[in-house]
Amino acid sequence: MLMSPTFIRSLLLTSTFSFALPIILIGLLLGVLSAIEQIPLATVIAQAGAEKLLQFLAVFGSGDAFQGVLVIGLTCGLVGALFDAYAFRRHQNLRDS
Repeated sequence: MLMSPTFIRSLLLTSTFSFALPIILIGLLLGVLSAIEQIPLATVIAQAGAEKLLQFLAVFGSGDAFQGVLVIGLTCGLVGALFDAYAFRRHQNLRDS
């Protein structure tokens, strides 16, 4: 079975976006918490939230939050690629019927 260029392009785009989206969302969340930290009454809450988020990411990264972000991104990229491959195969089967 030959893999068509359309399938490869779709697979690469889907896995790239699926990898980048959780990383961007986590970065935005940390950025918002950092911005909220500048408000005098919300400093403690924002610091606690950022600390909890970094601890959560450290769980997935064997103690390192950056590795945790990469693990979550790679997992989402793999799931996106698998879903795209399934959808492409399903579309081919329905078209042939």
